[in-house]
Formats: sequence, structure tokens, C-alpha cells
Amino acid sequence: MSFRKLGAVILLVSDMNKSIQFYRETLNLPLKKESDEWTEFFNKETVLALHPVKRKENLKSGQHILIGFSASDFDNTVNKLKEKGVVFFKNPKEEGFGKHAIIEDPDGHLISIVKLKSNQNEDDGFDFLGLVGAE
Repeated sequence: MSFRKLGAVILLVSDMNKSIQFYRETLNLPLKKESDEWTEFFNKETVLALHPVKRKENLKSGQHILIGFSASDFDNTVNKLKEKGVVFFKNPKEEGFGKHAIIEDPDGHLISIVKLKSNQNEDDGFDFLGLVGAE
């Protein structure tokens, strides 16, 4: 058995409309497909998919999941997220590897945002936890 790549990250969400709005409007992710039962973002590579949980009492805190995004304009991205009232799990900080912050989506899933220094290469692998207290 051999796996080529991760094809999808699927998040179980408590409120489909609220989650779609967060990922589409707050994070500006490109919407690929939308329905009441399944929504996908991005058209190539890894897909981020949302699926509603049937029994909300079965949905536990999403802080055991972390999604990582690279931001070409970190400061502008952070400022826009703050303007939109996004909750920061880890405030923006300059780290040895670059700039880093962690935000929360409406269900508490953690989202890491990073801008690596020019001497860092994402293709070499990167710890999106940022080597700080989110572990």
C-alpha cells in the first residue's frame, strides 16, 4: 500500500451555514462545491470539506485538529481577521522560522497561519503548530 498525498481534510461542523460563511467569507477560501450535506473548498490538491454532524452532542471540541495555511501577506491577513472578529488561539508572533498565529473556526477547530522567512522552504516540511504551546 502506498499513499501519494492527503486528498481531503474533512471537518464535522455543528452549523453548516455558519462554517461555510467563516471559510468562504472570513478566510476567503475558494468554494468548489456546496450543499446542505457536503461543502468543499479548493479545486486542486488537498480539499477542505465540511459535513454537518447529525447529533451535536457528539461533536467535541475541535482543538485536537489543526489545519495549516501559508499567508503571502501575513500582516494584512492578520489585520483582516482581527477586523472580522476572529478568535485568536495564539496571537500573532515573530518566531525563529517566521511569523505565526493560530485562530479558531466557529466549532473551535484550530487554524495555523504562517509566513515563513525567506530562508525557510515549505516543501522541506514545516511544523504548523509553530513549536509553541498548542501541542
